[in-house]
Order: sequence, then C-alpha cells, then structure tokens
Amino acid sequence: MKTQMSGLATNGVLRAAINTGNRALVQVIDGVPLGVSPALARRLADEIGAQLSPVIYDGAGKVFNDAQADVWDVGFLAIDSIRAEKVSFTRPYHTIEATYAVRIGGPVQGVEDVDRAGITVLTSTGSAYDMHLTASLEHAQLQRSGTPTESFAEFRQGNADVVAGVRASLERFFRNDPNVQVLDGVLTKVEQAMVLPGADNPLITALDDFVARAITDGFVASETGA
Repeated sequence: MKTQMSGLATNGVLRAAINTGNRALVQVIDGVPLGVSPALARRLADEIGAQLSPVIYDGAGKVFNDAQADVWDVGFLAIDSIRAEKVSFTRPYHTIEATYAVRIGGPVQGVEDVDRAGITVLTSTGSAYDMHLTASLEHAQLQRSGTPTESFAEFRQGNADVVAGVRASLERFFRNDPNVQVLDGVLTKVEQAMVLPGADNPLITALDDFVARAITDGFVASETGA
C-alpha cells in the first residue's frame, strides 16, 4: 500500500489542498491549520513517507478550480456529480450540515420559508451548497459571492435576505451579532471526501482504502469529536 500511494507525492512532497473556509473541517489556530482534514493529510504524508506541504485555500470552489493546475496532489471536497468530471472521490469520511443565517425579524424564520418569490439567497461561489441551491431553488433568487467569509460579510452589510453556509462556519462568524440568527433547520447534508485530480484517477482505490482505515480505527471520529 505504501509503495502504491507513494505516487501521490510530488518529489517526496505531498501537496494537500486545505480549505480554511469550512470551519467544520479546518480550524486555523496561531497560523496552523487543525481539524480533521489537516489531520488526514498529515497521516497520509506520514504513511507514504512524504513531507506534507499544505496548499491553503479560503473556499472549496477555488480548490476545485485548481484541480487541473498541478498545484495540489490531494484535496478535500464535498461529493458532487459535477465535480466528479474533474476529480476522483473517496468514500465520505464526514458529513456536515449546511443551513442559513437570517436577520432577526426578517421575512425568513425557518428553512421552509426560504424558497419563495421575492426572497434573495446569498451563497459562496462554487460551494457544495451553491450547487445544491442551483439545482433545488424554484422561486427564490440566488446570488453568488466569493468565499464563505466574503458572502457572510456581504450579508452582514445588508445584501440578500438569507445567506447559506456550513453551520459551524455560520455560527462562528455571527456568534456575537445580535441581529442575525443561524436557523436550526437543515438546508442540506454534505458528504465530505478526499479527492485526487482527474476523473478516474488510478490511485483513488488506494486512497479510498486509506480513508476506510482512518474511519474504522477511530481516527476520523477522534478528530471530529464524533
């Protein structure tokens, strides 16, 4: 297994795309990325005898856009059929919730109130929940803006009626804002996987086995607090 997966590294260096825009998976403390995604990247690098080099992004859309640019060797993205045209996915290692933040006293009080005529939904460009909303919204208007943090900031400044995001990221950004509430309901559940550049990457089976072992031996649970 080690010999097979050693082909993931580039000249002995494993370049791992780390998306700091997803607080459920990555937390940056004193400039160091922590959480389940960086932990899996470190474990993989150790297992194949490579030096880990994090490639930091602030949004999943940017990670995906670089899938064919030869700047990362392994990454972490939500499973999506459109993305599968350019990357290969392992089995999911973690499932997270996406929901909305709304203004207290505004026109939206629950997730079920969102998809109505006259409601504007703000989302981070290229995120998994952007893709979900693009496919599912029938009446509300969808707007896209930058990274998750950038879309949250725009919402705080008055844009849109609701903003979509990963629950953990929304709760962190708006935790001290008395005018904003993160809804209890769920927009969608997003399955997170490790990814390799290219559809049908020949090394994806070995990487999937790595993820399976990390789940079975409790490593993922210990890093997610599950």
